[in-house]
Amino acid sequence: MNRVILLITFLTVSTLVSGNQSVSFSKAKKQLINMYQANPEATTFYCGCDIKWKGKKGSPDADSCGYKPRNAVTRSGNVNQRAKRIEWEHIMPTYWFGHQLQCWQDGGRKACKKNKRFKQMEGDMHNLQPAIGELNADRSNYRFSMLEGETRKYGQCDFEVDFKAKKMEPPPGVRGNIARTYFYMSDRYKLRLSKQQKRLFNAWDKTDPVDANELMRNRRIKAVQGNGNKFIE
Repeated sequence: MNRVILLITFLTVSTLVSGNQSVSFSKAKKQLINMYQANPEATTFYCGCDIKWKGKKGSPDADSCGYKPRNAVTRSGNVNQRAKRIEWEHIMPTYWFGHQLQCWQDGGRKACKKNKRFKQMEGDMHNLQPAIGELNADRSNYRFSMLEGETRKYGQCDFEVDFKAKKMEPPPGVRGNIARTYFYMSDRYKLRLSKQQKRLFNAWDKTDPVDANELMRNRRIKAVQGNGNKFIE
């Protein structure tokens, strides 16, 4: 009997320590929507737009942040719907953590659907941020970087993309958040970062330190997911 009790205790503690290992990307998004709806002061990641909710669907309040779509209409002449909706962006793109797994190398994202490690990374809420759909699309899986010049294509939103170089420069106010997210993902899932990435993110971590909003978001995710980001704490 004592052995059974010890085993149950060990499994319970292991679950608490390891965090929520079985959350899917779709479930993570639902949990984040509930969390953000309960905290109306939360804004979109890059532009800082207020978020308007209609049921479970969010849309950016462009007037609150000065955001203007780069493309108001698509190539087919339709309204750019992604500019009007909130999407959950992987700060470290699925490509960058996925391609370090054998399943991805064998068949891409589809081949990793049943891979437990991939599912855990894909659904980790610390790596998910509410972004305007157009920005999520334009960022794609491009590397974060520093770009020369200040080419603004999204109104007052300081979001810059070099499509030819496949690089993206985020606003100064979220650079530290991005750095600490990459450090977290690299540490928790044993993912490789290049020397160039480490240098850049170390600099961003210092110039954009943790603020109250980042601490609060970390606490809220920890309460739901079961683990915090030690680079924030």
